[in-house]
Amino acid sequence: MQFTRRSVQTAAAIAVLGGMLASPVWAQDKPKIALVMKSLANEFFRTMEDGAKAHQKAHASEYTLVANGIKNETDTAAQIKMIEQAVAQKVSAIVLAPADSKALVPAVKAAVDKGIIVVNIDNRLDGDALKEKNLTVPFVGPDNRAGAKLVGEHLAKSLKSGDKVGIIEGVSTTFNAQQRTLGYKDAMQAAGIAVVGVQSGQWEIEKGNTVAAGMLREHPDLTALLAGNDSMALGVVAAVKAAGKAGKVQVVGYDNIGAIKPMLADGRVLATADQYAAKQAVFGIELAQKAIAAKTPQAQLPAEVKTDVVLVTKGSK
Repeated sequence: MQFTRRSVQTAAAIAVLGGMLASPVWAQDKPKIALVMKSLANEFFRTMEDGAKAHQKAHASEYTLVANGIKNETDTAAQIKMIEQAVAQKVSAIVLAPADSKALVPAVKAAVDKGIIVVNIDNRLDGDALKEKNLTVPFVGPDNRAGAKLVGEHLAKSLKSGDKVGIIEGVSTTFNAQQRTLGYKDAMQAAGIAVVGVQSGQWEIEKGNTVAAGMLREHPDLTALLAGNDSMALGVVAAVKAAGKAGKVQVVGYDNIGAIKPMLADGRVLATADQYAAKQAVFGIELAQKAIAAKTPQAQLPAEVKTDVVLVTKGSK
C-alpha cells in the first residue's frame, strides 16, 4: 500500500483526535469554582476572599477560583447577575454567601439545573423557598443565634434587670440577621433586660450610625446597643460618642473584624463574635471539591455542616 503525504497527515490527525476522545473532558481541565460574596466594602468579606485565595494558591493544581462580591449589602440584582455569569463561564461549583435569603433561590435553581454544584455559606438560604423549588443546598456555617446569644450574655453581666437596650439589625430579609437578633433577645430576656427597639442598619457603617443616633435620641435612658455586625458597631460607637454617652452606653457587635479590635482593647466595644470569615469560604470550597471529585449529585449533598463561633472580648487571645 502506498502512502501519500496527505494520508499520513490525516492518519496523524485521527490519532490525536482519538487520544483526545479517549480522555474524559473533566480529566483534562481543573474544576473552576466561583465564590460569590456579599459586599466587599465589609471587611468580613474581604477577609473571606483573602482566605479563599490563599487556599486556592496552596491547592493551585486542584482547582481555579473566581471570586466576586457586590458593592453594597442590598444589591441582590448584582449578585444574581454574578451567579448567571458563573453559569455562563461553565464553573463546576458556586460557593454563595447570599445577600437575600429568598431572592437568590431562583438563580441557584437555574445553576443547579445546569449541573453546577451550589454550596451556601454565611447566610442561610430560606428553607421554604428551597423546598418550593425542590432544592437541597448544603449550608456551611455557624449557628448565628447561638453566637449572638454568647455576646448578649456577656453584655448582660454588665447590666441589671430592668435596663433598656436597642438592637441594630442587619438586612432584615436575611436569615443570619434574624438569627442574631433572636440570639440577642434570648440573652436579654433571660436577664430581665428590656429590648425597646429593633431597627435595620443594613450591615453598613453609615446606616448603623444613623439608626443608633435616632435610638439614642428616642430613648435617652438606653444602657446598651447590640449591633448585628461589626461594621454597624463602628457606626454605633461614633453615634454614642457624638451623643456624649461614651462609657455610659455599652456597644457589642458580631464578626471580629480587624477594625473592631482597638475598640475592644479600649472598651468602646464590650464584645463581638468570631465565626472565622477566612475559614468559612474554605469549608464551602472543600465541600464543593469533594462533591465534584466524587460526582455527588446536588440532591445527595449534606443539608448542613456546622462551623465554630466563639465569644471575643478584651481578654480574648
